[in-house]
Amino acid sequence: MTLLEAEPEKTYTIKEIQTDDEDMNAFLFRLGCYSGEPITVISKKKDSCVVVIKDARYNLDSLLSGAIIV
Repeated sequence: MTLLEAEPEKTYTIKEIQTDDEDMNAFLFRLGCYSGEPITVISKKKDSCVVVIKDARYNLDSLLSGAIIV
């Protein structure tokens, strides 16, 4: 399931980043978002998610959230 389908207030483990865009993949890697890393979904809206990765809070749009498989 992707982050867009994940439930708020829960911690998940990232299984993979599913994208062919190297820039997006590099951006997510710089945030600390890669396979095996825990990610907590704080809240969700229709087209974005607020997540915590490595004690930092980020707002990810639907394109980024849809690429993260948990």
